[in-house]
Amino acid sequence: MSLYKIADFDADYRDVFQENEIKGLGVYTETSDDKIGTVSDILVDEEGHFRYLVVDLGFWIFGKKVLLPIGRSRIDYNADRVYAIGMTRQQAEDLPEFDERLTLDYDYEERVRGVYRNPNTVNNYGDSAIDTSATLESATPVDAPAIGMGGAYQPTLDTPVYDRDSYNYAQEPSLYDLNERDHQTLRLYEERLVANKQRRKTGEVTIGKHVETETARVAVPVEKERVVIERVTPSDAGQAVSPGSTAFQEGEVARVDIYEETPDIRKETFVREEVRVNKVVDQETVESQETIRREELDVDAPGLPIDERH
Repeated sequence: MSLYKIADFDADYRDVFQENEIKGLGVYTETSDDKIGTVSDILVDEEGHFRYLVVDLGFWIFGKKVLLPIGRSRIDYNADRVYAIGMTRQQAEDLPEFDERLTLDYDYEERVRGVYRNPNTVNNYGDSAIDTSATLESATPVDAPAIGMGGAYQPTLDTPVYDRDSYNYAQEPSLYDLNERDHQTLRLYEERLVANKQRRKTGEVTIGKHVETETARVAVPVEKERVVIERVTPSDAGQAVSPGSTAFQEGEVARVDIYEETPDIRKETFVREEVRVNKVVDQETVESQETIRREELDVDAPGLPIDERH
């Protein structure tokens, strides 16, 4: 089975756990209340189930990290602590070191599990199993040194034998179950689609005026005066005038004023039309589709009576 760091499995895992962040919590022995180290990371399987806490033993063993199966831990959110069930300093020293640069395979997990499985047994690597039924003072110490990730775990005659091809974490609930006694309340989360609306500007309509020009023509009738001189033969033509009459005089005899009309054209501005600008709201339904997740409770209690209440 493949294991992943929780941040690699789900980059948004903090949104799910919210205030119940486990990374960074101090790890303590259960009875003596001595600080062992700090939870530096969490390893989950392909389905996102917690399998191990990565514990940095900086307070005990500088620079060493080990794996603590989730079933051998007790998480106290009220005290912001994780308690390692039945672990002594010597046993922590003898756990195989976790190196994230190396492959975490079945053989390495078997080495880790071999330390935790049965009390008072030693595997072929010399790793002592952690006795969760005994007190810390009576736990069996280990004198053999720890070995790195390499190599395959070979169980002793007293160690349960599992098939590497069919192994499942559910086969060992003592190591991987999140029970109520040791983990208080386990919250199950699910994702839901929450529909909200946001008002945002999508554009701008600018309404203005501009002036267009054109040539207009208008016809105006005008009047002009002109002088018409008409010469006619009087009825007394050829008769002699009296000697006293003034027959010949120099100078102007008559003055006639002549007028004409000229067009008077000007421009006036009139209101042609009004433009009214309003906004109307159109409504439409927008559908969206997302994949949501939900946590389901896994209960593994073969042959045991379970009363599940809601």
